[in-house]
Amino acid sequence: MNAKIISFVATKNPAVASRFYAETLGLKLVSDDPFAVVFDANGTMLRVQKVQELTPAKYTVLGWDVLDIAATVEELAKKGVRFERYEGLSQDELGIWTSPAKAKVAWFKDPDGNVLSLTQFRT
Repeated sequence: MNAKIISFVATKNPAVASRFYAETLGLKLVSDDPFAVVFDANGTMLRVQKVQELTPAKYTVLGWDVLDIAATVEELAKKGVRFERYEGLSQDELGIWTSPAKAKVAWFKDPDGNVLSLTQFRT
């Protein structure tokens, strides 16, 4: 299919999610309607859907390809983002894991518990 991707994540608390995605992650707010808070995620539409019930997935639902994962982790940590640690993964002091293919990955959660990630493919 030759069309742009639209990404989705859900929230039970749109006001808190809106602040997190706009202020903490720095995404540009596009609109807020009864169904979703919409952001421009560097050219990709992110629709933060407003829902009554939410059971967050235990896996990554949204991620970013970053140039310098350590600097990005440190920047987000200063804004209060807590990076996840997973048993069985060898993560460094910042919570960054290096995959067998040498990609570096760090995980964190949004206020609703959705798992988000940062990945640095280039070393």
